[in-house]
Amino acid sequence: MMDDPEACGFDTAMRVIRGKWKATIIWRLHLAPRRFGRLRQLLPGISDKVLLEQLRELEADGLVDRRQDAGPPIKVVYSLSDYGRSLNEGMERLAIWGRAHQKSAVGQKPTSTL
Repeated sequence: MMDDPEACGFDTAMRVIRGKWKATIIWRLHLAPRRFGRLRQLLPGISDKVLLEQLRELEADGLVDRRQDAGPPIKVVYSLSDYGRSLNEGMERLAIWGRAHQKSAVGQKPTSTL
């Protein structure tokens, strides 16, 4: 794939975080490690099944760490791995752009902070 002149690092990054919830999960974990139930509360509209699938995929891609503390009760905490934290700069830039776009969508002129 690296020999393909059309290959783009952006496309690769988007494949890793594609899906309705992954970017938001990464953002929430960037703020603090979270237990499953707290993540579910922070993501209204996500089902337990989808949240679990997304967390497993993020873990398989090395972006999320899962730590299970012996119980009772068993406590599972999800956090960003070092590799996952490396996405923060790009995610922050997207968030800044998104806030500027929100302002422009309601008739305010966006200010460039890039």
